[in-house]
Amino acid sequence: MHPDTHDTPHDAALIAFIGGGNMASALIGGLLRQGHARERILVVEPWAEARAALLRVHGIAAMAEAGPALAQADTVVWAVKPQTFRDAAAQAGPHTAQALHLSVAAGIRSDSIARWLGNERIVRCMPNTPALIGLGMSALYARPAVSAAERTRVQAIMAPTGEFLWVEDEAQLDAVTALSGSGPAYVFYFLEAMVRAGTAMGLSAAQAHQLAVGTFAGAAQLAQRSDEPPAVLRERVTSKGGTTYAALQCLEQNHVAEHFMRAMEAARERARELGDEFGA
Repeated sequence: MHPDTHDTPHDAALIAFIGGGNMASALIGGLLRQGHARERILVVEPWAEARAALLRVHGIAAMAEAGPALAQADTVVWAVKPQTFRDAAAQAGPHTAQALHLSVAAGIRSDSIARWLGNERIVRCMPNTPALIGLGMSALYARPAVSAAERTRVQAIMAPTGEFLWVEDEAQLDAVTALSGSGPAYVFYFLEAMVRAGTAMGLSAAQAHQLAVGTFAGAAQLAQRSDEPPAVLRERVTSKGGTTYAALQCLEQNHVAEHFMRAMEAARERARELGDEFGA
């Protein structure tokens, strides 16, 4: 399969996705917004419901199983669950030896992927769910065999999902998983608590929700735009003996920061376990 002469540079590459769930859909949506031709995207997705969603949302007819068509792909994006990666690699790997491989599967180390695929051109990515609306925070790791041009190719795929950064030590991806990968759930957890507290203090659920979400969004934007660290921004809001001081004193007395750090450590440890458990 060759691109037509009128294709743009974006359209020249054939990109294949193994797995067609939410994260794959977010990446596909970004590619289409960039001008990538629908016909230059292949998707392998065994679940009929997910295939129907891809057709409905993106106009892409996914394949139920891997086949020879994958041999035309310049880049293969692995958007599968960690526990299914090895089986998926066994099915798709024989058709993708020529491709650059980008994995968004949590925990699965590039050593395992390289062994399963017989390929060293692998980039691992740890995204998070705000990527679904173009506000993601992702980290990327490239094995030494990945060229500068191939890094650029990966960046073009990831750019529509939000921000990203490269790490040079793959082990750091476990910490990334604990911080930004799982991080949206921590935010939602605190939002739930703030809404519950607001309603307990007499606000309606709708009022408490709007106030809590708006506060998180505004504070995050302020932190992003400010040159000052969060500790200084916090101190600016905190007058000794005031309302914020009372709340923060309660958090300190209950060692919330220490508990939170331990929770993130548990997430990092689980990321390591996933690599051991499903990467053998």
